[in-house]
Amino acid sequence: MAEEKVAFSKGRSWTKFKKHNLAVLALIGLLTFYLCAVFANFLAPYSLDEEDRSTSYQPPSSIHWLDEGQWNPYIYNYTYQFDSFYNRIRVEDTSKKYHLKLFNKKKIWDSRQQKLVDDNYSFLGLFKTNLRLFGVEFPGRFYFFGADEKGRDVFSRLLFGSRVSLSIGLLGSFIVFILGMMMGAIAGYYGGRTDNIIMRICEIFMMAPSFYLLLALRAALPVNLSSIQVFFGITIILAFIGWAGLARVIRGMVLAEARKEYVLAAKALGVNSFFIMVKHILPNTFSYAIISLTIGIPSYILGESALSLLGLGIMDPDASWGNMLSEAMAISEIQFHPWILIPGFFIFLAVMMFNLLGDGLRDALDPKT
Repeated sequence: MAEEKVAFSKGRSWTKFKKHNLAVLALIGLLTFYLCAVFANFLAPYSLDEEDRSTSYQPPSSIHWLDEGQWNPYIYNYTYQFDSFYNRIRVEDTSKKYHLKLFNKKKIWDSRQQKLVDDNYSFLGLFKTNLRLFGVEFPGRFYFFGADEKGRDVFSRLLFGSRVSLSIGLLGSFIVFILGMMMGAIAGYYGGRTDNIIMRICEIFMMAPSFYLLLALRAALPVNLSSIQVFFGITIILAFIGWAGLARVIRGMVLAEARKEYVLAAKALGVNSFFIMVKHILPNTFSYAIISLTIGIPSYILGESALSLLGLGIMDPDASWGNMLSEAMAISEIQFHPWILIPGFFIFLAVMMFNLLGDGLRDALDPKT
């Protein structure tokens, strides 16, 4: 009977979730984002740090779909010219066409060997290949979202940057989940002095302004860390700040559960306290914890973006959505090169989708509805 009731509850929750159209769309969008992050090497027409200074701040390439009346998309490279006011502008160089190809085998110019060589990457760590989803032949440069200051493809860096900006939320939330559930369960189950100490620690973290605490903790890290070390350092810092709120709520829920008859019966039978917490009490808090973490993931994305924007997070040439936005700090750059704001749009989109997903899960898992 208990298994049938659980299965019925799961089926009913899924049915309620599917009726929340925005949450379903958000889930599909987030899955698409994470798939793009996993297969970034294949989807990106250029590698993370491939640059061409002659194409600095090149606008998005214009795609010409028909070639002599036939469907054969192509682009032109851009070149500099001067307008009537002697302002330098970019115009298409129509002397040569570069056709867009699906499943393009990417090649780059090797200045040492003075020839074109395969631009290989490791596909999911399984094998080496130079196959990209699309692209143009060298020396053509296709910029779907334009180029940045160093002539790097913004679209490619967005894909690679999504690995950092999206994974930091999942990893940080996982650490918060473990810390918050563990500390909240201990405080609520044992009570007394243990509860007092843990709750006072939580209040200290919750009283401190989170952004300034974030800056202070980041400043405490050594400056000579690699990007991987910085990534894990920022993740731990964000989780260290965020666990207290979850722990307080879980503590209250555990306090209520610990006084119920089935827990008292388990204690009377001599069941181990750890087993009671893990097997009987904590599963009753999972619905809230999942919803809380789903809504909380955007704060990790925004926290990493804020640090990288200020130059304290992921550093160039590695990419994250935050450090890609650092070029937009100057109003003049936004005025003349508005495409550098595109990473900000993806941050907004990811945050909105996580919030919509959290709303859908809250409605679907709420037992009172």
